[in-house]
Amino acid sequence: MKTNELLSLLKDHQGRSLLFEYQPNAFVKANYHITEVKHLKIDSVDCGSGTDAWNETIIQLWESPKEIGKTEFMSVYKALSILNKVGKMKPYDLAAEVKFEYSNDTFHTAQLFVNDFEIKENNLIIKLAIEKTDCKAKEVCGVPEENEVMAEEPCCTPDGNCC
Repeated sequence: MKTNELLSLLKDHQGRSLLFEYQPNAFVKANYHITEVKHLKIDSVDCGSGTDAWNETIIQLWESPKEIGKTEFMSVYKALSILNKVGKMKPYDLAAEVKFEYSNDTFHTAQLFVNDFEIKENNLIIKLAIEKTDCKAKEVCGVPEENEVMAEEPCCTPDGNCC
């Protein structure tokens, strides 16, 4: 989901509570806060010497240990107010992919992308998912497709085109 799509979604559902599902049937607890918004500029080189650049918006969620047992979730209105304030201080790249950074005692710190959303009763549920790492230079490095049989030789050799 792009940053502008998230902001538009929030604007359309300001009267609801905002919940985040970080795994199927596992939700960020009601004691969460939006603790940081990061405007990332990624400038990368992959293992096949390909370059790329893009922007991301990372919204960090944190569960306050002082509010354990809280049952009322943050309103969409409040979350949108926070994000709008951030946007006035440091403008968003509205075309940037938005991700949520989150962890708890049983879930590792991860940047999760928005997989979907759901309206359920008076809740806007943002469904998050993990994006697995992948080789962007499979063709250059000779990495076979998943259904191909692996060759006996490694995909990258010292004199090859890979890093």
